Amino acid sequence: MIPVSSHGKPSPGGLSEPEQRTATRLCVETGILLLQHGAESALVETVTRRLGLAFGVERMEIAILANAIVVTSLSERHCITTVRRNVDRGVNMHMVTEVQRAMLDVEAGRLDVTGYEARLAAIRPLRYPRWLVSLMIGLSCACFARLAKADLPGCGLAFVAATAAMYIRLFIAQLHFNPLVNFFVSAFVATSISGQGVLHKIGAKPEIAMATCVLLFVPGFPLINSVSDMVKGYMNTGLSRGMGALLLSAATCAGILLAMSVWHLWGWL
Repeated sequence: MIPVSSHGKPSPGGLSEPEQRTATRLCVETGILLLQHGAESALVETVTRRLGLAFGVERMEIAILANAIVVTSLSERHCITTVRRNVDRGVNMHMVTEVQRAMLDVEAGRLDVTGYEARLAAIRPLRYPRWLVSLMIGLSCACFARLAKADLPGCGLAFVAATAAMYIRLFIAQLHFNPLVNFFVSAFVATSISGQGVLHKIGAKPEIAMATCVLLFVPGFPLINSVSDMVKGYMNTGLSRGMGALLLSAATCAGILLAMSVWHLWGWL
């Protein structure tokens, strides 16, 4: 067991090599878990470093790349480096906060290495039912349509289009398709449904429904993380996230343009 005092500080004597290896492995698994679920790079580095120090490592060095994380621990003149590849698991702040709470419990002395490893393995993403998420997204797009002065039929059209698009988006994501394909297909469905309002004159301003039903495809979280990373000096991950957000936006635009071409919806522009 890695010696951790009641205040989360290393006990005298340092770490043996097996203990240091265990601490390094847990640190890199913590960092990659945060990175996979949408945490900004500064938070990933801070949590990983604090966890290593709480386990008794003298020094932690973390390098966060676009698709990997490298963690090096130094203790008693021993240096151990490990790498984990990053695979996107989707934004989930429940995972991020639970990992942070576990790290804080280690610092406070409430968890030792065995307890932390068990706690980390027990963390599971909190996901709402697909139908509930789809309905709430549809309702939010309908509210945007109302704010844009759409009448009730137009708001209803935006609700139906956004709900169907979000349901399809979540369904395709469950099948592990490329996110670009997901956004392209879902945007096509949303525009095709809302475009029927323009074709059949549903509501006074059906074009508002076409504009608002695709707001669910705005990659807000990646864009925010991109700017945050670059401002804080993590240019590598910041540019990577920003380019990913731009590609998602491009896929969304392609889906909208295809639907407008198929249904000949250019006249309202």
